[in-house]
Amino acid sequence: MAGHSKWANIQHRKGRQDAVRSKLFSKLAKEITVAAKMGDPDPEKNPRLRLAVKEAKGKSVPKDVIERAINKASAQDGDDYEEIRYEGYGPAGVAVIVEAMTDNKNRTASTVRSTFTKSGGNLAETGAVSFMFERKGFVAYPAEAGDADTVFEAAIEAGAEDVESTQDGHEIFCEFTHLNDVSSALEVSLGESESSKLIWKPTTTTELNLEGAEKLMRLINALEDDDDVQTVTANFEISDEVMAQL
Repeated sequence: MAGHSKWANIQHRKGRQDAVRSKLFSKLAKEITVAAKMGDPDPEKNPRLRLAVKEAKGKSVPKDVIERAINKASAQDGDDYEEIRYEGYGPAGVAVIVEAMTDNKNRTASTVRSTFTKSGGNLAETGAVSFMFERKGFVAYPAEAGDADTVFEAAIEAGAEDVESTQDGHEIFCEFTHLNDVSSALEVSLGESESSKLIWKPTTTTELNLEGAEKLMRLINALEDDDDVQTVTANFEISDEVMAQL
């Protein structure tokens, strides 16, 4: 299983989702505002904004929060954010990609570098680890959306490349440039998705023991707690035995 989805399962099992709910809403709202500022404030005319709104709805962000974020952009209120990607190595040499939106590059870079160092990792140059990932479109559906065959057929018909189905749900992957079209087609055949976004999908992974997994969790938690950080992706694998101990 890819690092991003494995991490989501760990968070769920540890009950961390409730603790980061408001922070998640804030980050999703920031993405909506930035997307609306960069293009048309109408989601139907702005693919990035449409996906941002769809992702927010999938994460149960209240309608008024979404509308406020769009209106903020329309009124040209708030800070101007710059998108930056950081790359580095975590414990056990795990590759980590951090995507941030910031109004102060120096502050964010300093915080991210310090977080890596304190967690036994190190920040590297851009391009140092991204070759171990592919940029992909990602759409997630709950298990109730249908059996594996039904979801696979709908995904391929929609233009997706691959589907990973487990008892926890269905993960659909496509070319990152096709995400908006694939997501829209899937919405017609399978209904609203739980998630629809661009991700970094690992092409190679590092398997972690319990100690390594715990160290990596501390690093990712610390990075995600930074208000400037939007997403964190790592190329790790954890066995079922280690998962049970976390």
